[in-house]
Amino acid sequence: MSLPPQTARSDEALASSRSAHRADAAPWMAGMTTFAGVMLIIAGAFNVIQGLVALFQNEVYVAGREYIFAFDLTAWGWTHLIVGAVVAAAGFAVLSGQVWGRSVGVGIAVLSMLANFLFIPYYPVWSLLIIALDFFVIWALIAYKHDSSLN
Repeated sequence: MSLPPQTARSDEALASSRSAHRADAAPWMAGMTTFAGVMLIIAGAFNVIQGLVALFQNEVYVAGREYIFAFDLTAWGWTHLIVGAVVAAAGFAVLSGQVWGRSVGVGIAVLSMLANFLFIPYYPVWSLLIIALDFFVIWALIAYKHDSSLN
């Protein structure tokens, strides 16, 4: 059974417009993945610095009001140091195109958000900045869909 000529042409036009749309969207989203990888590296470096400061010079952080999640600054230093190193490693994996890097990047960005949420009483503006940065990283990593037909 053959299709009427008008239907066949509209199907071809629809298929070509879909492939053209995907070709336009993929480079933009690939740029977002590059953004996410670079931001993971930067956020990881910031977390490492934050952890080192908490370990070696904890007088920088002053706890204000009592907070339900009160932990020792040395414990926070080690937490931020380890999380930061893993975040940076995930960023390098994302930039090298590793699929596991994107998966680990999302998971570790969530852990980074949680750690910085719990760190709010010690350094609120910085913690909220890192939480916002992690949010955009998660969005960029989840939004990208690699289409192998574009290669």
